[in-house]
Amino acid sequence: MRVTIADVARIAGVSKTTVSRVLNTRDEVDHSTRAHVREVIDRLGYVPSSGAVGLARGSSRTVGMLVPSLTWPWMGEVLQGVVDTVEAAGFGLLLFTCNRGADSVERFTSQVSARAFDGLLAVEPENTLEMLAALHRKGLPVVLIDDRGRHPEFPHVTAANHEGGAAAARHLLGIGRRRPLVLTGPLRFGCVRDRLDGFERAYVEGGCPLDPSLVVEGDFTEADGRETVHRLLGEGRDFDAVFAHNDLAAVGALSALRAAGRRVPDDVAVIGFDDIPMAALLHPSLTTVRQPMRTMGETAARMLLALLTGEELAEPTAVLSTSVVIRQSTMGT
Repeated sequence: MRVTIADVARIAGVSKTTVSRVLNTRDEVDHSTRAHVREVIDRLGYVPSSGAVGLARGSSRTVGMLVPSLTWPWMGEVLQGVVDTVEAAGFGLLLFTCNRGADSVERFTSQVSARAFDGLLAVEPENTLEMLAALHRKGLPVVLIDDRGRHPEFPHVTAANHEGGAAAARHLLGIGRRRPLVLTGPLRFGCVRDRLDGFERAYVEGGCPLDPSLVVEGDFTEADGRETVHRLLGEGRDFDAVFAHNDLAAVGALSALRAAGRRVPDDVAVIGFDDIPMAALLHPSLTTVRQPMRTMGETAARMLLALLTGEELAEPTAVLSTSVVIRQSTMGT
């Protein structure tokens, strides 16, 4: 149950306008009343929404965005989509990262307490779900982008990961690849499980069930993709394709195949996922499943802005289409 400004006003025995004035440090409220209202706010764990703050001064017209890091290759596209949308609506953006772990989270929560923004967009950093859920329950509008853990309590925007995995499989089957190596991301992420399930089902439907020993959990890094492919080649494993669950792991796979003298795509075809900018610049250029990252940012921002104006979302989940971008790593020159 979310704590509202009405709950605070009722328990404190004052009007909602008085609570709003306390939240905005207005001088019209005497010291004893202000101290009493503050005590009730702290006891209930109330987080003010834009509407509550707006009773006295209007909303901050600022949204927050919490991300794990800005170094993720596709983060810039998501962020640009968010910025374009919120600025067009006359809102500002406060950006928070979790580069410094607990220190970053503490700094972020201090900004929540200071009511520096009206709502939050989040690409869920590790170990922040409980905090985000608490903020959401207390009335802060939260929209997730790339809902990796499948959290139905939050409105969220994601790509069609299951269909993306299936499309990657159908492309590889279409060029005669029957024994793929699958480099997944961390299986605790919902998007990873969806990509794997779509890919696996398409191979089963194509009459070529996957070899479980060729499905390897990774961590989405270039180093992991390179080291895994190097290790499996050294063990004499036989595979004619690689499906990497992100483009960075695919880059690592290409590097290991090149070092081993394997020709791409003649000996081994390679397909990634994301379509980061470098994918088109590699040699060979990388076939990949494109996620509409900028559109994901735009869509999430529109959902949050709708919540801030009191609208009910017709659909709390937005699933955006993916598509296979065919390049040299599967089709040659």
